[in-house]
Formats: sequence, C-alpha cells, structure tokens
Amino acid sequence: MNRPVTLKDIARETGVHVSTVSRALDPNARTSLTREVVERIRTTAERMGYRPNRLASGLRTKRTMSIGLMIPDIENTLFPPIVRGAESVLEPAGYTSIIVNTDSDRKRETKLVDVLLERGVDGIIHAAPYRSDPRMIEVARRGLPMVTVNRQIENCDIPAVVNDDPGGIAMMLRYLHENGHRRIAHIAGPKNLSTGRARIEAFRATAQELHLDLPDEALVVSDYFDEQEGRRCTMQLLDSGAEFTAILCANDRLALGAFDALRRRGLSCPEDVSVTGYNGIPFLDLIPPGLTTIQIPQFDIGRIGAELLIKMMADPDVTIPRTTILPVKLVERGSVKHIDPA
Repeated sequence: MNRPVTLKDIARETGVHVSTVSRALDPNARTSLTREVVERIRTTAERMGYRPNRLASGLRTKRTMSIGLMIPDIENTLFPPIVRGAESVLEPAGYTSIIVNTDSDRKRETKLVDVLLERGVDGIIHAAPYRSDPRMIEVARRGLPMVTVNRQIENCDIPAVVNDDPGGIAMMLRYLHENGHRRIAHIAGPKNLSTGRARIEAFRATAQELHLDLPDEALVVSDYFDEQEGRRCTMQLLDSGAEFTAILCANDRLALGAFDALRRRGLSCPEDVSVTGYNGIPFLDLIPPGLTTIQIPQFDIGRIGAELLIKMMADPDVTIPRTTILPVKLVERGSVKHIDPA
C-alpha cells in the first residue's frame, strides 16, 4: 500500500526545508515567502498527491480550521448568497465551512451548536439567531469567536453585521406615499427576531411621521418569514374590513404569499392592491408583476461577517464594532400602482 505523501517528501523534492513547505501550504503563514517559492511548493505538492492531515494539525495547533455556518432555512434563497459571501473569505484563508440548518427551531439550534462544538469549530457565523438567545451568549462567553449576520442577538456583546432595516422600511413606506397611497397595511415579521422587531418599529415610526392613519386591524404580525404566513396574514387583512390600497410586507416571502392570497380572492396586483417586499431574493423579477422590494447586500453581509470573525480568531483582544450596518436600496418593479391620493 502506498504511504501518504508527507511534508518531508515535498521538502526533499523541492530542495527546501520542511518548515518552508509547511508555511507555503498554510494560507495564514505563506505571506513570509515569495510568490515563486509558494507556487513551486504548491505545484509539487499537488503533483505528488499531498493531502494535509487536518486531525494531526488540529492536535498540534489546537485549531481545526473549520467554521460553523448556521442558517435558519436551507430552502430560503436569501441565505445561499450570504453563505457564498462568507466562504469567499474563509476558503482562501484555509477554513472549511460546516453548514447547519436550524429550521428556526430552538431545540434544533441547541443540538446543532453542540454538534459544532464537538467538531471543535474555531468560530461560528450565525445567520439564524433569536433576539433573546441565552445558549449562544453562553457559548460566546466561554471564548468561542462568534459573529451574527442579517440578524442580531440583543443585550450581549456578540458582533452583528446587519442591514439598515429602519432606513429600508422608511424608504419603502415613503415610496408608497409618494405614489399616492394613504391607506397602507403592514404584514410584520416575527417579533422574536431582530429583523421583525426593527421593521415593525420603523413602519410605525414612519407612518406617524407621514401622518398616516394606521388602524389596529391594518397591521398583522406573522409567525414565520414564509409564504404560508404571507397568505394567512393577507387573508386576515382582507377579512378584517380594513381599507387599504397597498400592503408593505416585512420580507419577500411574505409578499409572495400575499400575491397568492390576493389571486385566490379574485384580486390582482397592482390593479387592486399594491404589494412590496424586503430582502431582494433571487428571481423576483420573473414572478409577475415583478415585486418592488428593498435589496439588501446579501453577499457582503456574509463576506464582512467572515472578515470580522477571522480578526477575532487571530486576536482575541481585537476591537470589533458591536454592530456593523450595511446600506440597502429600493428596487422598483411592477407591483406598485400610482394612484391619486384620497
């Protein structure tokens, strides 16, 4: 049986010291070598079929070069770009991502965190936290570097990379107002998520600034950020007797559910009711009439989160902002009709 290729074999083949080979094959240590030396050693290692022994390396350095990436719903198209953004930073730095799907379930989250800890991950990027998340706070306090992205955990020091949710909701509500809408309903996100709380608060504050009448029945809170809840909440709005010409939804999937509910009731968008979303998930332009939405920088959320995590892992005493807020933009499509204000 052929034995595995070792660093010594590569050193003998290239005529350099074993320590030089080790540095050349380590993304975090190769900066001390010239590009030519690194390329020659990497090419030789690849030709010889070298595969690093991560287990042995982890025992030596007490690092596994693996990162836990936690997402709430693997079927939600919002999250793949966030994951890709994180991997665009982690992979070149030599880290492997272990992606786990919590299904927005606390028990499952706890179980998966334990799995990641058992695997000895060097850090966690968490895209699925609750506003109150004692388990994750406990893990972070024990010294495991952690960054949340898209959402944040309240009343703790875990760094978060989030979107300008208040600014985005205000932008969309003003856009509807500028298009003549005065009776605007809102399907809010779950209150146990920071995104749900921030967006409903921004809606209320901006409605007050615009002097809009906001009856209680014109605001419905969803249990989940998905199409089924968007459908249920829209049916509730239609059955409530509230008068509205537009529905501002707290995310795109709620808006897609609203499309379906209106269609089932024989109503059309935007002729009868205008609908808007939030997040800018893929393919919204292909679903008639095209959803007007707030586009968040999905790839950059993951990328910046990974950059912050790498800094934390390299230097436990580094100063990281508690909150990094990324800008958003309004994408206008066909789901909003201009009307003459009443």
